[in-house]
Amino acid sequence: MNVIRISFSVFLFVFMVGCSTVTETGNLTKVGLLLPHNIDDQGWNSKGYEGLLKIHSSLNVDVFYKEEINSREKAELAIAEFVDSGVNLIFGHSQIFATYFMELKDEYPNIHFITFNADVDGDNITSLHFEGYSMGFFAGMLASEMSETNTVGVLAAFPWQPEVEGFIEGVLFQNSNVDVKVEFVSSWVDIEKALDLYKQMVGEGVDVFYPAGDGYHVAIIEEVKKHGLYVIGFVGDHSDLGQSTVLTSTIQHVDFLYELVVDKFIKGELDSGNKYYDFAEGVITLGNYSPEVPEEIQEKINNAINTYIETGKLPNQF
Repeated sequence: MNVIRISFSVFLFVFMVGCSTVTETGNLTKVGLLLPHNIDDQGWNSKGYEGLLKIHSSLNVDVFYKEEINSREKAELAIAEFVDSGVNLIFGHSQIFATYFMELKDEYPNIHFITFNADVDGDNITSLHFEGYSMGFFAGMLASEMSETNTVGVLAAFPWQPEVEGFIEGVLFQNSNVDVKVEFVSSWVDIEKALDLYKQMVGEGVDVFYPAGDGYHVAIIEEVKKHGLYVIGFVGDHSDLGQSTVLTSTIQHVDFLYELVVDKFIKGELDSGNKYYDFAEGVITLGNYSPEVPEEIQEKINNAINTYIETGKLPNQF
């Protein structure tokens, strides 16, 4: 069957190049992707979609995806659809899928489930963890260096995000006199609340922002640009939104990780359990620096990252 079916999130999206049937784990047939939000967020969800397309183009394999899968009921229905379509490798592009997959995986022993940033155990399930602490640490170092008011801020979605603590530690390592403001949106996608908190932080003197939430970060960057302040991008490279505003970005190369994991699956080398990825694996990097960042600061940050890659130790761990 050679079709491309496009519809809204209640339907199944599919790119197909042929027909195949599910076989044992390790022999890739088709790939499915579940997304908690839509693919137009210019952040985490769009990164997952790009990863799926990369798998499709590089491996010539059929791929399916569904958006707005944000409950167990929706996940259960989507998984059943994927299985009926011959999928045997399913990505759940959020930590919320860890719980759903853990509850459902034993019903599908020939499916390998992959989720992100949440602990899992047992057979036929793998969780991929981005080392957000180190990502936040280097963002904090840069923010600390570039602040003129000695007040910086991280506007995160949830308290459990490791990049929040990393950002705070990076700021204080670089300059213990810098004040770090921390606010939580309690949502990845609540733009209105994020903007309200942003205005509050501006009133508190914050002049460098780290919006660690993929559903509202672009809106924050646009506001920062209007106010002539600084921001550090999150998940993707956002230098195109304003080179004089975006100091750099903490980039998670999700598309590369998808390819890496699928390659391991095909080779029969993808183990169940929790797997961690960081700067050393090339899965996390900093983006291009703004011309506003002096060369000596760029060199300082880059040297710290290179040392971390070589030794596994952050600057505050020596």
